[in-house]
Amino acid sequence: MSDKIACTHCHLEFSKDVMIQDGEHYFCCNGCQGVFHLLSDEGLDSFYDKLGDNKLAPPSSQFEDASNFDAPAFYQRFVSINNEGFSEVSLIIEGIHCAACVWLNEKALTNMDGVVATNINYTNNKAKIIWDDDNVKLSNIIEMIRAIGYDAFPYDASLQEVKANKERKDYYLRMAVAIFATMNMMTIMVAQYAGYFTGITPEIKHILNVGEWVLSTPVLFYSGWPFIRGTYYGMKTKTVNMDTLVATGAFLTYIYSIYITLTRSGEAYFDSVTMIITFVLVGKFLEVLSKKSVADTLDVMNKHLPTDVQVVENENIVTKNVNDVGVGEVVLVSTGERVAIDGEIVNGEGNFDESSLNGESEPIFKSIGDTIISGTVSIDADVKYKTTKDFAHSTMSNIVALLENAMNNKPHIQQLANKISEYFSTIILALAFFTFIGWLLYSSNFEQSFMISISVIVIACPCALALATPVATLVGLSIASKRGILFKEAVQLETMANIDVLVLDKTGTITQGKPAVVNEKIWTAFDKSLLNSLLLNSKHPIARGVQNYIFDDTLECFELESLNNVPAQGITAMYNGKMLAGGNAKLMHTIGIDIQSSSENSEFYFAYGGELLAKYELFDVPREDAKEVIAKIKKFGIAVIMLTGDHERSAKKVAELVGIKSFEYEMTPEGKALYIETLHKEGNKVVMAGDGINDILALASSDIAIAMGNGSDIAIEVSDVVLLNDTFSSLYDSFKISKKTFRMIKENLALSFVYNAITVPLAMAGFIIPLIAAISMSVSSLLVVGNSMRIKFGYKD
Repeated sequence: MSDKIACTHCHLEFSKDVMIQDGEHYFCCNGCQGVFHLLSDEGLDSFYDKLGDNKLAPPSSQFEDASNFDAPAFYQRFVSINNEGFSEVSLIIEGIHCAACVWLNEKALTNMDGVVATNINYTNNKAKIIWDDDNVKLSNIIEMIRAIGYDAFPYDASLQEVKANKERKDYYLRMAVAIFATMNMMTIMVAQYAGYFTGITPEIKHILNVGEWVLSTPVLFYSGWPFIRGTYYGMKTKTVNMDTLVATGAFLTYIYSIYITLTRSGEAYFDSVTMIITFVLVGKFLEVLSKKSVADTLDVMNKHLPTDVQVVENENIVTKNVNDVGVGEVVLVSTGERVAIDGEIVNGEGNFDESSLNGESEPIFKSIGDTIISGTVSIDADVKYKTTKDFAHSTMSNIVALLENAMNNKPHIQQLANKISEYFSTIILALAFFTFIGWLLYSSNFEQSFMISISVIVIACPCALALATPVATLVGLSIASKRGILFKEAVQLETMANIDVLVLDKTGTITQGKPAVVNEKIWTAFDKSLLNSLLLNSKHPIARGVQNYIFDDTLECFELESLNNVPAQGITAMYNGKMLAGGNAKLMHTIGIDIQSSSENSEFYFAYGGELLAKYELFDVPREDAKEVIAKIKKFGIAVIMLTGDHERSAKKVAELVGIKSFEYEMTPEGKALYIETLHKEGNKVVMAGDGINDILALASSDIAIAMGNGSDIAIEVSDVVLLNDTFSSLYDSFKISKKTFRMIKENLALSFVYNAITVPLAMAGFIIPLIAAISMSVSSLLVVGNSMRIKFGYKD
């Protein structure tokens, strides 16, 4: 009696003592055991009923050991922890070549226990995966990806070009075989067509058919392998995709043509097999090149960051990887080098090019004490600076991370398109089947009915539908980032395109944020060191303006007690048992000082011990292009409203200067937020633009929050869009780009629907042959990509 038993999964027989026992099941290797449990967990164990007694090849072991992904060194370099305590990693999924591949991977991973979210960018195959490391390990996630027919490796910008070149070479070889066979096929086709008119013997015709058979075989099984592979894995996961349509059309035509050749009856269509594969393959390659041209933004930005820096340690210069540099270390940046980490200059001075961040070509002079930002370039000096952040939290790293996140997150309209395309291919196969039955009943001509149904399968293009949104979105985000506009999520392009109301803060948003004293009135002489000590504890632009006005080297700094920043009013403190108060008229009323304001400028009152000592009038000049930009925004049909904590006359003066008719004054932070909620209740979609801590509540209440680049860190943190270059024209550009992008998305979807609505019925009616269907399928995808590139018109760098 043999001691060999069969593996539960692959049915290959091995000695029992080398088998892996798992309950009542035996497996020949870990791969078979893993696939068995995968199918069981996904409810696909009916696969074994269909398999019967057939044997399978055991799973491939050519992959790198997945446990390497759990190594501490890997985690340190590629895995981060988000604000919610979950692990995040960016991976490149190898083997994705259509939208259905993205859907399959996202569905398989999201269904895993412990996986919180999965977003895969179709344009560059980059996946952002968030998971709970306590429930599932990264190695388990990698094994799932491999189990459904793909592979994954960590995203590393330095390796992406190598991978891209490898993919292009693979396409080149497959296309070269396909094109070579197709050109030779044309020679045989000429001989066949000539024979139709001059006469051709059955033997010669048979020889020509065999020649076409030989030429079409490598095209189908080598050049067309990506489509066959995609179909295979689609069948494993019960998914019908674009690959299914291409492979089914080509393979059925191939089998039918073999039957015709062997039986010597009717016409063979090996030429259609090669044409279908060749034209779709060329179309896919052009699509890859087009997607790469609009997906290079992240890689270009990553190249702006050096991987090593020169660190000063005990007066020696040592080279360190940027990830190993901590806060407080002194880094040397030489002339022409790019700053890798945010910091403050401690030695040297010179001009820095910040165009990679804000798009402005004018260099900025920096000296000791000034902040320098990662991604900028030292133009003419060797500078030493002390790092104020680590590499992962520096400005350019954050921008890359936010832009990457925006590219991965899908707008609502794309989610709808993905749902439609999910069922699209299944519907097309059903239509092709009914087309075949209908024509067969109508004409009783099997060959004609068969080729018409093949045309229906080949001409339908779910890829155009799936590409409609991501390519246009990526182009829009890329253009915005180059102009210093950072959308944190792609969905914000869609939301912003449908905005009704723009709400603007006054100080620092409409105005330059640098109010200057234009009038001073002192009722009682006082020690200005008292006022200076109070102003040092406020970051409000009005306070800074007064401080700049009174400052001189003789002023002292007193230690104050009970400091209290009163929102939208000012600041109070205690000194020598008496209250210091500095702020607007509302603050004075609060502490019991009656004031009648009459100025059209912003006012700052100063009181000590209940006595009013002085008043300073300040005016903050509006940004140079504010009036012009606001007029342009109004042309979009967007209502513009100004909210400010300043008094009525000052608010009215600024509003009139920039052309705003609707404004609210003496608004508290809570009042601004309540005002936006009122706009929401009236059915409006609201954008709020601000720059200060007092704008946070209003920013959080709006549909889209926009932070000016010079705003507070907290305002930037809660915002959806950041204007890095801090120009008012960028506000208009953000609206223009979002509206243009959303319009292109709708045009792309319309093109896709119109294409399929016209071509599929024409194919069903018998007016389109498979060759034309294959060409049309490729053209439709390229048309969508080409239309998306139109967003660039008018935005030349």
